[in-house]
Amino acid sequence: MLEAIRRATSFLREKQILHKLGVVISVAVIGIACYVLYHMLRGIDFNEVLEAIKSTEPSQIAMAALFVAAGYFTLTFYDLFAVRAIGHSHVPYRINALAAFTSYSIGHNVGASVFTGGAVRYRIYSAYGLNAIDVAKICFLAGLTFWLGNAAVLGLGITYHPEAAASIDQLPPWLNRTLALMIIVALIGYVVWVWTQPRVVGRGPWTVVLPGGPLTLLQIAIGIIDLGFCALAMYVLVPDEPNLGFVVVAVIFVSATLLGFASHSPGGLGVFDAAMLVGLWQMDREELLGGMLLFRVLYYLSPFVISVILLTFREVIIGARSKRLQQAALKLDPGPAPEAAYVRERSDGAKS
Repeated sequence: MLEAIRRATSFLREKQILHKLGVVISVAVIGIACYVLYHMLRGIDFNEVLEAIKSTEPSQIAMAALFVAAGYFTLTFYDLFAVRAIGHSHVPYRINALAAFTSYSIGHNVGASVFTGGAVRYRIYSAYGLNAIDVAKICFLAGLTFWLGNAAVLGLGITYHPEAAASIDQLPPWLNRTLALMIIVALIGYVVWVWTQPRVVGRGPWTVVLPGGPLTLLQIAIGIIDLGFCALAMYVLVPDEPNLGFVVVAVIFVSATLLGFASHSPGGLGVFDAAMLVGLWQMDREELLGGMLLFRVLYYLSPFVISVILLTFREVIIGARSKRLQQAALKLDPGPAPEAAYVRERSDGAKS
């Protein structure tokens, strides 16, 4: 069975079918989201949206900001885990934290996070001797942690409250619960699969040893905590009435986030918003839109600005340090004096 899957995957890659299919899915998701968003925003009074933002309690914004900060702190363990898993324990945690924070915040805003985040990671990790293949492995393992966490949150959340997902995918609650149980079974099967013996994916230098059972459980825990903090930030900012409960908001939030991720649009712009508006249709649209705009400022815009500042300072410091080293090298080995060089040239000319 596994060999058949590998052959099918190799065939699809050779024909670039997977790439073309991904482009089609992204365009379709963005197109549907734009259509839905257009109809959802018709009749919206944007003055009321501004009033909803102004009326938000500072304590709510502070609490949401705290949850966002906790979520980004959890993200640093994605890189810490991945870097340790590929055997580069010499990289200090502060570098893992910098790489994770900047790569995710920039990738979230620019879009195509696999490439933009990978480029940021390579710029940071290359200073510690890691090459492009190492960075690709880090991206793979960090992405695996993300997807395992998403699978756990959606599987458990939809099993508990299938009606939450039904508001987005329009499927019957019983079918949503069945699909959620299938996700949980697949997740348990994966944990058992990597627990029984070491599992390897890739070939040659691209080979990655998958984390074993206990480490996979740690991955799932990191992913759940990360998504939990982000969902809490959103939950604090959505309208209080009607009170749908945290689980409902969390399921809709994670589903909207995944749809935005699948679209590859910067920050899931349009796609995430349409899914949230459809999923939380019971809430006042102006108030919900105000909360979503505040969430974007806290989760996307602010970390992006901080990341650009951090990377700029880092490049300035590296440039200044490199210049000092060059000057020190010139002092140690200044080369021949100009007069000596001139005499040598004259003597060489006379000999010729």
